[in-house]
Amino acid sequence: MNYNQFFKEELNKLKDEGNYRVFADLEKIAGNFPQALNYKEDNVSEVTVWCSNDYLGMSQKNIVIESMINAIQKVGAGSGGTRNISGTNHYHVLLERELCYLHQKEAALLFNSGYLANQATLSTLGKKLPDCVFISDEKNHASMIQGIKNSGAKKLIFKHNDLIDLEKKLQAAEKNQTKVILFESVYSMDGDFSPIKEICKLAKKYNALTFLDEVHAVGIYGNRGAGVAEKLGVMDQIDIIQGTLAKSFGVIGGYITGRKELVDFIRSFASGFIFTTSLPPCIAAGAYASIRHLKFSDEERKLMLDNVKKLKYQLKKNNIPFLDNNSHIIPVLIGDPKLCKKASQILLDDFRIYVQPINHPTVPRGTERLRITCSPNHSQKMIKELVKAFKLVFENLSIKYAA
Repeated sequence: MNYNQFFKEELNKLKDEGNYRVFADLEKIAGNFPQALNYKEDNVSEVTVWCSNDYLGMSQKNIVIESMINAIQKVGAGSGGTRNISGTNHYHVLLERELCYLHQKEAALLFNSGYLANQATLSTLGKKLPDCVFISDEKNHASMIQGIKNSGAKKLIFKHNDLIDLEKKLQAAEKNQTKVILFESVYSMDGDFSPIKEICKLAKKYNALTFLDEVHAVGIYGNRGAGVAEKLGVMDQIDIIQGTLAKSFGVIGGYITGRKELVDFIRSFASGFIFTTSLPPCIAAGAYASIRHLKFSDEERKLMLDNVKKLKYQLKKNNIPFLDNNSHIIPVLIGDPKLCKKASQILLDDFRIYVQPINHPTVPRGTERLRITCSPNHSQKMIKELVKAFKLVFENLSIKYAA
């Protein structure tokens, strides 16, 4: 076996398909979000970022930055261990308490990422619950899929947001089988919402646990930024709410919230939690400051959602095809991996606009897209420049894909 040749051939396949990923070497400019420096071999240029998951620009907020600086000066850089062995700092405790308040739950548990929160929690539930079956939306995130795989538990996949198919899958499971329904509140690639209320009713009818991924919703939706479940008034009907600190809250990390016994069960059995060094205390301090700020401030949400509305209007006016599912996520559809990559490169090179191409396997083949996200800091001028650039690129590349 020529291992290196195998790796090379597999990478060449990706390149031939147009699905090979190239990272933009960016450096955010503090205090000037969404501007960033784009480092190339021959030069450095300033670009406008239009695809960040830092939805509310909280990574740039003075209150967050100052909280992190204060914490690092007070306790140092790293946590120094796992949560069990010297790695539980008071900042972690305060943050978990704040997450309980945010989601109106009895307990919360921090993880080093949202991916790990999903993977570790679901793999633990699947391994430990007797005769467990996961009933999962077909468009759930890779971390949820991996958690199911790692658990070795049975799984049933229901058609995306299809309540009739979900009920069929619940009926297909044995009456006394333990069941966990997995779904997201906002799906990150299409920007559509799940029917949370209706799923909760089915869960109650068939005695199933509900696991809701709110990573693209926390900070943005609900009166205090707790997510779509808060907006709909159904947080108390969700058994496990999983979220992230890495998007609207502007730092890094993930978490789950739920009943005391359930969260303690995951804390006690999840290897992905037990055997990893905890988040640096300064990260916990920054997240704590960000969550508390957004609980009482509507300004960032309103500005961001207003920009979303303005951008959608301009895109429609200029016949740029995009999916509009009434969320803050705007997928501009291309439908071809090579064209999608080329469009992204032209936007970056000629217009100093950065929008990363989204190709397979993140989205199905034939639905390749440029996924746009607004922030409170994007200006009206930036919006007009983006749409003008899109129009020129679409015309030059003869892109005619429509939703």
